[in-house]
Amino acid sequence: QVQLVESGGDSVQAGGSLRLSCAASGYSWIKACMGWFRQAPGKEREGVAAICTGGGSTIYTDSVKGRFTISQDNAKNTVYLQMNSLRPEDTALYYCAAEGWARIATTYRYWGQGTQVTVSS
Repeated sequence: QVQLVESGGDSVQAGGSLRLSCAASGYSWIKACMGWFRQAPGKEREGVAAICTGGGSTIYTDSVKGRFTISQDNAKNTVYLQMNSLRPEDTALYYCAAEGWARIATTYRYWGQGTQVTVSS
């Protein structure tokens, strides 16, 4: 049984930083990607970042390049999303997902419940 539990969401002011964590159990890291997605009210779910092949490759959506960093700690079975220079448009419910490909939401098999990030101007 794969379980993903996100944490780290909060309310911050623009320019601030947050680190999201996704603790995974019952999941093998090696053969697929882990991803972070977000969904704002009234908008489609967006692939923010993904880390694949055991951490060997990372990809980001253009709007977060240079500001967000995805990483993983295999010993702790945890994936992180470090978010710096946050903007109001980053406000969304952030989801962790496992066993998928790149930033394509429909390919991911397992999802967490989400953690809310709110950025005020």
